[in-house]
Formats: sequence, C-alpha cells, structure tokens
Amino acid sequence: PDRGFRSFSSRSLPYTPIRSASTNSNWSFRSIPSSNRSASTDSTSFWKTPPKTWRAFPSRRTYPILLCMVLALLLFAFIPESRSTTPDIHELTRYTPIRPALRPSEKNRPDPVRWLEENSNNRYAVSKAHLPHFSIVGRRPRAALISLVRNSELRGMMHSMQQLEYRWNGKYQYPWIFFNDEPFTEEFKAATRNLTSAKCYYEVVPKEHWSLPSWIDESRFMNSLEYLGTIGVGKGWMVHYFCDIDYDVFRFMRDNNLKYGFNMNILDDARSFPSLWSRTRAFASAHADLIHPNADLAWLLDPENGGEYNNCQFFSNFEIGSLNFWRGEANEAYFNWLDKAGGFYYERFGDAPVHTLSVAMFLPKSEVWFFRDIGYQHDINHHCPPHREGKCSCEPTRMDENFYKLVPLESPQKKPSDTCIRQFLGGDWLKKKEGWTMAGEKAYGGDGYHGYEILGDE
Repeated sequence: PDRGFRSFSSRSLPYTPIRSASTNSNWSFRSIPSSNRSASTDSTSFWKTPPKTWRAFPSRRTYPILLCMVLALLLFAFIPESRSTTPDIHELTRYTPIRPALRPSEKNRPDPVRWLEENSNNRYAVSKAHLPHFSIVGRRPRAALISLVRNSELRGMMHSMQQLEYRWNGKYQYPWIFFNDEPFTEEFKAATRNLTSAKCYYEVVPKEHWSLPSWIDESRFMNSLEYLGTIGVGKGWMVHYFCDIDYDVFRFMRDNNLKYGFNMNILDDARSFPSLWSRTRAFASAHADLIHPNADLAWLLDPENGGEYNNCQFFSNFEIGSLNFWRGEANEAYFNWLDKAGGFYYERFGDAPVHTLSVAMFLPKSEVWFFRDIGYQHDINHHCPPHREGKCSCEPTRMDENFYKLVPLESPQKKPSDTCIRQFLGGDWLKKKEGWTMAGEKAYGGDGYHGYEILGDE
C-alpha cells in the first residue's frame, strides 16, 4: 500500500552508523605463511661437504654395535602390544553442535547434527570453473551474502569481505549483493570485485524507502534521534570472522528445514525500545491465528519481572534467514503493525529485537539453529567456539561471554536470572550447582552468572 512518503531532506539529520550483516538472498546470512620445504642435500653452493669414503663391508669395530641393534629389534618385536587409554587427538578437539531442548512434537524432524558429521568436509565446495548455480550432488540453494554499506565504509567492508572469502566463500562462491542509499563508486565496485571470484551486485535503495511516512510527526522524530544519540545508540561497522567454515551453510539450512540461524544471543539496551513489548503483545492478541502452534515465547519472558520481555535478542549482525519466512504473511503483518505504531522512528525498534520476537512467534525452535562453530566479532561482542583448534584464530569463549555487554552500567533495566543463550537452549543448560546462589556469588564480587553445572566452554 501507498505509505504516503515525504522527504525531509531540508532538515539535517544526525548521523547514525549503519548496523550491517552478512545475510542471504533466498537465504538472508590473514595472512597464512607458506612453508617452502627444501630438499635435504649433502652440500650447497655456499658450504661444501667433504666427500665421503664408502666401504663395501663393515669394519670389525662395528660388529658389536650391529649385534646390539639386532638384539634390540628382536626384543622390540616380541613385546606385547598394549592399547593406549589416551583418546585420539581428533576426539579431544572435536566440536559438538548444540541443539535446544525441543518439545515432543518437534523431535521427529531432520537431524542437523548428523548432516554436519557427513558434510563438514567441504563436500559441496565448487571450483572456480564450476557453474555457480549447480552442484554434482544436487542443486545449490538460491542464496547470497547481503550487506548494507556506504561508499565511505569501503575499508571496513573490504576487511570483513577478505576474511569471509578466505574462511568460507572462496570455496562456495555465493554472490555478494551490496545495498546503498546512493550509487556505488567505481572505486568501491573495483575493490570489492577484486576480493572474490563470485558475482557481485550493486543496488541502490529507492529514496522513498528512506523517507518519512505520512503518519510520522517529523518534530517528534527529530527529538527521538537526539535522545537515541545521548544513550549511545549506533555501533561500529566492521565485523571479523575467525574460523574456517568447512560446509555449505546455506545448503545446511535448506536440507534441514531451518529458517533462521544466529551466532550470539545477548541482552539489548531496553531504553531504546520501551514500547516494543507492549506493541508485540497487542499484535499477538489481535492476530492469535498467526502464532505458530509450537511457538516458544517462554524463554523471552522474565517471571521475576511480571512476565515482561527480558530484552534478549539474536545479535543480527550475523544471521542467516529464509526470505520465504521474512516475506511470509505472519512476519509482514507484524512488521506493518510496528511500522504503523511509529516505533521505527520515535524509538529504536531495531532489527535484532524485532527479528527475535518474530522468530519466536512464528517459528518452532526446531527450525532455529545456533551456529556456535563460527567465530565472529562485531564491535565489543566476540564469540569463539571451543574445540576448533587449528580451524580458528581466536581464544575460545564461554557461551555466556557477551550476555550484557550492550547494557551500560547506567541503564536501570533488570537483568534476567539466566543468560539469554541458556534460556533459549533450556534443559540441562539451566541447571545450577548445588548450594550455589546468585546473591552469594555477587557478595564475593561475581556477576551472578557462574553457577551453572555446564560451564559453557565445553
């Protein structure tokens, strides 16, 4: 429908850095020294080795030495073989994927863990000469890497692109799609094309998509921008990828009927979207028929705070999502509901909390995947998986590492009693050590989130 957009180009707007993500199309997601092995030689042009004198038979002096060697070999041959109880090194460093606790009705589904065991060997990698849209072992997913980026952010884009190409996309050659609010410069196009053998597309978002709808009060909008600036909304752009990814993540999502994948699940600063939850509850009441029958919103509600939204979010600077889901009836209706309420303009109804609530309402947990094996950093939030030595260039972190980094000390919001990722996973991940209390840990200087039986670095 016609939104009745109007331009506000006559007003100068405060600059807010764009949060960018690597997402996808039908799915919306260095320096390595080379060792030159030299041949072992007896002489070089720099240092000449004196010529050797060879004898046809050993001298008498060597007979005792040879006899001892033969006896030693015979003794070794008759020593009974003993099996070592030490596990194989590959077992010691094997990464195990994590799944959330599922309801009984959700368990008869594809097995993503088994899929990874069978395909985490670059089975579906393509060569540069291979046609990009087909595979010998079945049709490739229609997917792409999407980034919203300005011309002025070329350096950061190149850094992130280099890492992702080296770690993953150089093997799979999914296309890149760049979006901007103005035409990309030839410098930007040449620099990014030079970093990949995959196709690159450069798109301009129409001006009306950046303009204010007719139902928005421009003065109130400008005031909201000033407020959001005072509480520090607007984060850094550059992202980092630390780990080799040895499987086709888009094929993995498609083959296992997964609709959304994330890497971090952390708290957001609730001061920037105070009415988001009340608007969401109103939507759910008005459109109960759109809520998935196996939806699980319980992990997003804080029972110690009147059942209010606990402000947990899938950190959307890394996400993989199905465009069939984003374009579906339920998500479209939810977005339009929030849009008409003005929260994208008067507050900061950000992509992360909105995506999180949408996924929780319209998808079962069995269609959501925790990509713990992908090492990733955006701004102050840093995730590095355990047991991937040799595949990652980062120090492993606990899964709770980034829980409240986005919530400043001055924020009055109440933190939930369990970390966001553990609430999502549920089950044994929520069990506490016997005798432990949050108050007791805080009394000794802790933050109150180290009492779990499963530490989170396993």
